[in-house]
Order: sequence, then C-alpha cells, then structure tokens
Amino acid sequence: MRDLHVKTRIKPAQTRNRVKRERKPINWRPLITWGSRLVCGLAGLATAGGICYGGYRYLSQWEFAPLPLREIEVSKLQRLKRDDVIAQAGVRPGDSMLGLRLQDIGSQLAKNPWIDKVQVRRYFPHTLAIEVVERVPVAVVNMGFLYYMDAGGTVFKPLTQGDSLDYPVITGVTEEDLARDPVGTREALKGTVALMEQLRRGKGFTLADVSEIHLDKGFGLTLFTAAGGVPVRLGNGGYEAKLARFVRIYGELREHMAAVEYIDCDYLDKIIVKKG
Repeated sequence: MRDLHVKTRIKPAQTRNRVKRERKPINWRPLITWGSRLVCGLAGLATAGGICYGGYRYLSQWEFAPLPLREIEVSKLQRLKRDDVIAQAGVRPGDSMLGLRLQDIGSQLAKNPWIDKVQVRRYFPHTLAIEVVERVPVAVVNMGFLYYMDAGGTVFKPLTQGDSLDYPVITGVTEEDLARDPVGTREALKGTVALMEQLRRGKGFTLADVSEIHLDKGFGLTLFTAAGGVPVRLGNGGYEAKLARFVRIYGELREHMAAVEYIDCDYLDKIIVKKG
C-alpha cells in the first residue's frame, strides 16, 4: 500500500557545465584609418594627374612654349625634297615640343604616295627627327591610266607630267582587279617583278629586249619582244629555265621576228614557234 505521505523526490536533470566565452568588440579604427588613407591617396593621385595633364595642355598651347622646336632633321631623300616633307608634316620651328603629336605627323606624311614608311621621333629639348623610306618604281602599270609600281607589287601613284616613262610596261591589270582582290592582284604583280629580275640578270635576252609584260591570272605571264612585238608565253613560274631555253633560239630568230606570230615556252622540254 502506497504511503501517500512520502514525497517522491524528483532529481533535477544534470546540467552540463557551460563556459561562457567573452566576446571582444571588433576594433574598426585601424580599418577605417587604412581605408581613409587609401581613398585619400587615390584622390591625390587623380588630382595630381589632372594637374599634370592640365599643365601639359596649357604648356603645349602656350604661344611662347618653354621648349620650342628649333631643329627638324629629315633623313636622306632620293626623290622628295626636304622642304616638301616638312611642309606636309605640318611643323615649323617655334612649335611647342610638348604639343607635337607624333602619330598625327606620321599619318599626314603617310598620305604621300612616294612615302613607303615613316618614323617620327622627338628628342628633347629642341629636335624633331623624321625618317622616311621612299618608294622606288620598277615598272609602269597600264590600267587605262599609267601608274607606278614598286618592287613589292604595290601600285602606288598615277603618272603626272614630268614623271619618267623609262620603265617596263605591265598590262592585263585593271582598277577593278585592285578594288575587288587587292591581295591576289598584288601577288600576281609580284610575279612580274620576279620575271623582270630574271631578265635583268640574263644574257642574250634581257629586260631591254622587252617592250611589254602582259599578266593573265589564268594563263600567267606573256612578254612582248621589243623587236617586232612578238608574244612569248611563259605561263606561271619556272621563268629561269624557260628563258634559258628561249635564249638558245632567240639569236637565230631575231632577224626573222616579223614572220613569227608567237612563241610558246610554257613547256618542260620544248618551245613552239608559230609563224604567221
């Protein structure tokens, strides 16, 4: 029988001992100080840059610049005149050295068709140097109008009064070819340069014996003899061997060129002479 007077003791649950960690407050002061210094430093750099740029613009536009241009050096020229190069460059003694825009000067000079490459340098305190590489014509290209061509196959200038015509004449190229396929046309024209080099080194038949070189992208090159204007078909490539075979018979044919319709050298082992 249960004793109602006896109180049952309920043991309290054992609690785990918890160690309270003391949280330290974050010290933001060093971070704020470092950030403030960084912002101030960047602002200082931006301000200094603005002042320097403003000072540069001011000095470069100042009529009485502290660094005036006094000497203009121009590399040795073959065809162009020194005064013309300086005039096209748009510079003159007294200009501010700081105000010279070298890239603009170079771009202006590059517009001259006779100039292949140009380099402009500034030497403080008072000198500007202009180095020019001129184009050298090696042939005249007949495209309805006559144009000079350089050794790289670049057609660069229409002939005007006073320009020399004492160059080999190239035909078969049109202005449309240059506009539609400038790279391919230039490569084809470089083939004519290779042929002219072979003719210059040749004996028995040289460049002086040629009146015209005709270019056809499909059939290759055909040259016309100065004596009688006879076409000599050479095709594409292998010009040295083809010309060597042609020279062997040219001496015999020279006096009879008026009776020859054409000569075909575009074969590996033979030459065809077609008489009219």
